[in-house]
Amino acid sequence: MARPCPAAAAPLLCALALLLRTSLSAHHVPMLLWSTQRSQWNPATAVHGGQVVSAEELTALLQPLFTQNSRNLILFLQDRLSIDDFTYFSESYGNKNPFQNVQEILQSSPSSLVLPAVDCKATRSLLKVLQESGDWKLTNVTNLNVSQLEVNASHPNLLVVQLQPLTSDLKEISTLEAIAENDKIIGRVTMDLQERGINFSVIYTAVKPSRISRKTDVVAEVRRQLMAAEEEESSSYPPLNVTIGNDTCILFYASNFSLKANSSVLIDLTNATFLMQNVDISASECSDSNTTLSLKYTEPVNGVSSLEIRFLMTNKFYEVSARRWSTLDLVEIVQDGEKLANFTVSGISAPAEYSFHCQLVGTSNRYPARLVPSNDEAKNWDIFISELQIQGFNVTNNQFSYASDCTGFFTPGIWMGLVTSIILLWILTYGIHMIMQLTTNSRFDDPKGPALSVPQTE
Repeated sequence: MARPCPAAAAPLLCALALLLRTSLSAHHVPMLLWSTQRSQWNPATAVHGGQVVSAEELTALLQPLFTQNSRNLILFLQDRLSIDDFTYFSESYGNKNPFQNVQEILQSSPSSLVLPAVDCKATRSLLKVLQESGDWKLTNVTNLNVSQLEVNASHPNLLVVQLQPLTSDLKEISTLEAIAENDKIIGRVTMDLQERGINFSVIYTAVKPSRISRKTDVVAEVRRQLMAAEEEESSSYPPLNVTIGNDTCILFYASNFSLKANSSVLIDLTNATFLMQNVDISASECSDSNTTLSLKYTEPVNGVSSLEIRFLMTNKFYEVSARRWSTLDLVEIVQDGEKLANFTVSGISAPAEYSFHCQLVGTSNRYPARLVPSNDEAKNWDIFISELQIQGFNVTNNQFSYASDCTGFFTPGIWMGLVTSIILLWILTYGIHMIMQLTTNSRFDDPKGPALSVPQTE
């Protein structure tokens, strides 16, 4: 199904999407590969319809990239992507084709390969496989400034470009605009290297599949299976761990970790923190009573030379509950080593032997766990963390303990049910009361006797 396609990449993408729309599981992502050199992949190599490329098979397919004469490799990494996206957005938005540059590059490349379904486990370990495959000079491109991109063609180069995330609660742009912007980035980087006369190969893939609502003819049984597997899919990469000596003392995980500065500059730290692990955690501290998780980033975006985020946790004994509780008390943001933003934390605590989990954490009033700005500098920042899980004490076997969730007992649904029930009960009580007030006549007219006379006073 996926073969080298020197001249018909765009129709091939559409055909693959139509054929695989109802057959791909939620744990697969597409992977597009192309190169400026010919005959990178053997035409006899085929990935059949419905086949999911495993980690071992992917390593074998990537071998030509490791043995080519000019070993310059670019990895474009997106947070979410599915093979359906290539047809869905083209069909739904008319003349707007957000993948225009990618399709034109595939058509014009001397050799290319389209893998419609690659196991997410393989993409999670992709960077590690690439780094172990040779003596690469690793360059993380996070600011997406092509003019400052430096490539020394005399040495093998591995460029990791973290593309703009498609989904974030802090963004005002649509998914279509995000994909179109990423397509422009791919086009600019590719065109820049071609103009310099540098030979290179490209891998374009994602960490997770995108979740786009479509009309599909999937049977109910398959839907139930996908829903059952949703929990496993949500954790697509391991948590960040802080190890001091031989012991892991802090675990930190989030499916989306984003900041916004001055209501305009979006800083997505998800890939840098968990997938690329392009973060310095050496300043983190652990003890039995206090723990500090320090995350330091270098040039996360243009205009910010350094960024440090600190999570300060305490472990105290409370006599009322007769047990120890761990609490996240403070979150600090240090920009460029000077500007310090402090946030007090509301609603993040758990028994000391447990981890803490919350679906939404941030500065918004809508979130069950809030980060409240406590100084003027903090008012310039918005924080969004989804599926947060953190543990700063009593970590065993490098795994999270049982999670204490932030969801309260009285959820909005429960409150709606209680209010509705109270209103209906009040209506029923009022109706019964009115019925009980009804009275019948105490005297009746006798047709054989005199007419009944009822005084007006009665």
